[in-house]
Amino acid sequence: MAPVEKENKEVNALPDASSSKNDVNAKKSTKDEKKEEELSEEDQQLKEQLEMLVDRLLSTQSDLYNPAMNSLKTLISDSTSSMTAVPKPLKFLRPFYPALTQLENSWADESLLIQLYDILSVLGMTYSTEDGEEYVRECLKYRLKSNIDESMTEWGHEYLRHLCLEIGEQYEANLDSGESKEPLVQLSEIIAPYFLKHNAETEAVDLLLEIEEVEKITQYVDKNTYKRVCTYMISCVPLLAPPDDLAFLNTAFTIYLSNNKLPEALTLAIRLGDDSLVRSVFESTNDLLVKKQLGFILGKQNYGFKVEDEEVQQCINNNHLHKYFKYLVTELNLLAPKVPEDIYKSHLETSFYASASKLESAKQNLAASFVNGFLNAGYSDEKLISNEKWVYKTKDEGMLSTVASLGLINLWNTENGLQALDQFQYNENAKLRAGSVLGMGISTNGVYDDVESTYYLLEEFIHNREKSDEIIVTSAITGLGIAYAGSENENVLNLLTTIVNDPVYSIEIQSLAALSLGHTFVGTCNGDITDTILQSLLEKDAEQLTSKWIRFMCLGLGLLYMGKYGQVDDVLDTIDAIEHPISKSLKVLIKICSYAGTGNVLQVQELLQICTTKSKSNDDDEDDDDDDDDEQIEAEIEAAAGAEGMLGDGGDMSVDNDNDVEIADVPVDPKKSVIEGEATTSLLPEKKDDDSKTNDDNDETTEDEEDELYEGFAVLGLALICMGEEIGQAMSIRHFEHLMHYGKSIIKRAVPLAMGLVSASNPQINVFETLSRYSHDQDIEVAYNAIFGMGLVGAGTNNARLAQLLRQLASYYINDQNGLFMSRISQGLVHLGKGTLTLNPFSIDKQSLSKVSLAALLTVSISLLDPKSFILSSNSNLLYYLTPAIKPRMLVTVDENLGPINVNVRVGQAVDTVGLAGKPKTITGWVTHSTPVLLGYGEKAELETDEYISYSSSLEGVVILKKNPAYADTV
Repeated sequence: MAPVEKENKEVNALPDASSSKNDVNAKKSTKDEKKEEELSEEDQQLKEQLEMLVDRLLSTQSDLYNPAMNSLKTLISDSTSSMTAVPKPLKFLRPFYPALTQLENSWADESLLIQLYDILSVLGMTYSTEDGEEYVRECLKYRLKSNIDESMTEWGHEYLRHLCLEIGEQYEANLDSGESKEPLVQLSEIIAPYFLKHNAETEAVDLLLEIEEVEKITQYVDKNTYKRVCTYMISCVPLLAPPDDLAFLNTAFTIYLSNNKLPEALTLAIRLGDDSLVRSVFESTNDLLVKKQLGFILGKQNYGFKVEDEEVQQCINNNHLHKYFKYLVTELNLLAPKVPEDIYKSHLETSFYASASKLESAKQNLAASFVNGFLNAGYSDEKLISNEKWVYKTKDEGMLSTVASLGLINLWNTENGLQALDQFQYNENAKLRAGSVLGMGISTNGVYDDVESTYYLLEEFIHNREKSDEIIVTSAITGLGIAYAGSENENVLNLLTTIVNDPVYSIEIQSLAALSLGHTFVGTCNGDITDTILQSLLEKDAEQLTSKWIRFMCLGLGLLYMGKYGQVDDVLDTIDAIEHPISKSLKVLIKICSYAGTGNVLQVQELLQICTTKSKSNDDDEDDDDDDDDEQIEAEIEAAAGAEGMLGDGGDMSVDNDNDVEIADVPVDPKKSVIEGEATTSLLPEKKDDDSKTNDDNDETTEDEEDELYEGFAVLGLALICMGEEIGQAMSIRHFEHLMHYGKSIIKRAVPLAMGLVSASNPQINVFETLSRYSHDQDIEVAYNAIFGMGLVGAGTNNARLAQLLRQLASYYINDQNGLFMSRISQGLVHLGKGTLTLNPFSIDKQSLSKVSLAALLTVSISLLDPKSFILSSNSNLLYYLTPAIKPRMLVTVDENLGPINVNVRVGQAVDTVGLAGKPKTITGWVTHSTPVLLGYGEKAELETDEYISYSSSLEGVVILKKNPAYADTV
């Protein structure tokens, strides 16, 4: 063994390359350490002093402990007042920390131990788990052993911030272990008030959020801090998961109410959708002018609410809206009525076929009627339809929509509207009578009276069940839904719930009744309506559930839960009892409505998963895969058989009323074979092999579209959820482009509509340029929806670039009646109210999302998922569901007698000031105007001087001002 040992010694004695490198590195590190150790004379003196104090603590002379401890505390606290760099005492004492922690085992004096723990807590900031597993939240550990009182704030802001970080981590650990959170809460109750007193409101809110005690911040805020706290809390809401988001809103509401900021409190009460909170705001003041201002805010949201004071109720009922809108357009010199040709500008069309646009057709006359209505909406004056002969230049359902456009022209003007439509009410033509009935509902949208004259006028027509007058019944039901959107009217409830379940009525009437109920009671979770609609769906057979109208019954149910994601679980469980693919669409609709405007990331991910799943035959995660194959085939055959009726409704679309052949509407062979029953069996294997289909395959049968309808709803849901938050909006547009490349045809049809929804009346150039590109898609229905999406994006903005693009599209689609019709509609939307109106559902500094407006936009978007069956067919009147979303984008200032007054205001782009110190400017790039003024998307107004005091927190809509007595004294 000796020779082996000798050999090993020789081997070990050989120089190793790695060891030599290590030696070099070691030398370098020692050189670096020497450089670092080259301290200034002052630092060297401090280091020696600290080492001396530590030596005293580690010695056995107990009489030196207390003076040494006090000296250490003084040196550390003096250095931690500002942490622009690591404090020298912490740096020099770090190596001694393990030795100091051992002192607690040898000391018995309680007062000395508390002082020691105090210092160890501060030194604990320099240690973490990277130094060893035993060093876990050292700062917090010793703080809990020391005094938990206000004395700990002497260590400075940075120490408290570090402590907050460890409190959050410890709270999470306690949740898993089941330990009490009381000591952490006790610490937080000292730290939070300190933060609020030292301009660190955001840290205070974050700390209380970490320990789930955010409601306690109401105890600590005062008149100097409440505004910044509430602003931060409200801006955090889209980033929080339930139930923290509602907790933040409720807490901010409580703070505003306790500080007598009633307009701000009312905005949050509307956002929460809680009538009891709204009532508490009204009951907290006796000032009549304040109540009137609150009434104007409620009126803008179409919020159904009753108060005892008649003058306040008139403000809530929008009885003054037409007067103020007329004052606005008079001041802006816009009273002269315009005709469609004023925006068509046909003389600018450069198309080879431009001359053909001068040829009249019933469909283009109908488009002109819509454009005329959108263009002159709310002005009570126009030049086109007042000529009675114009009505007869349209045919069939076009006559209905043409007459109904008079209601749009007389929007908010109840008296003039009823008079203008009265001439058609007794006409022998059922279509004209139906148009007058629908127009009555449109003209009174959002404007209510105690007599409820609109309800009793329309009720007479609904009870007529004769087959020939079915179109009048549907118009009356739609008119009620538009007129009483958001009003929660009990008479409408009692009237229409009986229709939803009554088998005497057709599926169309039942579905439209459910839709009207959804609009009237949007976001109320009304149990009676929910039960009625669910019962109606459960009683229908498979063939009835394949009707194209059933989507509106589903939508009616979804609208009831708009913004109420916490109350949908029971409904979703009940839907499982519906054994039909429509149940999947119904679930998606309810979910997207309930999470609308929340920006909920988890729901967005879930919807993206739906949009990107593979076809039915390969998707093992879909609920329908558990169904028996025989039942599925039977349902498909029944759906195919019912396709004839569904396609037959729009069968006259391939030929125009004036015999102008539409190139784009040539019937497709697979549809023809389904109608004639030739390819019913061949259809089923094709359905099993969905992967072989390309994205641009338009040969889908009606039942395929119904089964895949939920995917279209999911795309629209992305827009609904993401519109509540700016980052989400930008990200959603990127996702839409991906879906457009790789999605199925139903998804591709929904993408332009979703882009329009998420950017309604907000013409971002990247959005409408993308839509302009899609408007030439080879799938003609995608192109139609892209054109309509351009109209939504530019609604009421008079955007010159958009107007030019739409004129070019009108020339491009000159020989496609449907394409030209949609181009004209979008042109009318871009010039909505001559540029004075908007479809954007947000108001009050983009904080408040109008459920009524969102429901209106969603209804039209869902009808356009199948444009040739609804808007481009015999149901163009569904476009009037946009009416509840139409709002003036005005700022009108009024005096204490509600008479208009002119004051100077600065109008500029709103700036995010959340978390900024001091009093930063809230707008930038402003221009001074004299009221009344128009406010664009993202714009905000401020009073130029202190001459007047505003009763509203946000200058938009109708704002009541009062003279500032202090300002008058200084003049």
